[in-house]
Amino acid sequence: MPEARNPLEAFMSAVYNTIDGPVTWFRESIVEPNQKKYPWYHQEYRRVPTIDQCYTDDVVCRFEADQQFRRDRMVDNEVVSILRQRFEDCTLYEAPDHLEKCKGVLDQYEKAAENWFIKYGDLGAYTNAKSAYMKQKHRLIWERRYGPVGTGKNKREEVPEE
Repeated sequence: MPEARNPLEAFMSAVYNTIDGPVTWFRESIVEPNQKKYPWYHQEYRRVPTIDQCYTDDVVCRFEADQQFRRDRMVDNEVVSILRQRFEDCTLYEAPDHLEKCKGVLDQYEKAAENWFIKYGDLGAYTNAKSAYMKQKHRLIWERRYGPVGTGKNKREEVPEE
């Protein structure tokens, strides 16, 4: 700190340091090392057990799993919405050549939309974690029997009849 130009300035600097010194020391040595660093706009929730980890009679666990499912669905909705907006912006900006220049953004959006529909599609607005889990289970059983959905392959049709 530069030297004081007159006695009044030296006195004011001493008073300021007397008051500010302990406060600054406390903040820098105690408060800041013990703070969690995350952006102000991002609230962090702890991950709770999923619906397949809950017992059938554990109402609190099922409620927490439903709340976690709703939060995850809102996040996935926003991700798809942001990717759609990015593609629309790219299309407007790259107007005549948007099919070539926006191909990467379009691929990301289509993949995210496909994944969203695989997880949440046809469930309705007021669904819960159990119905999404059952949808996932039924899809896995279908794929085990017939191959990936949409491939058109059917094991029963491929077996030659004698």
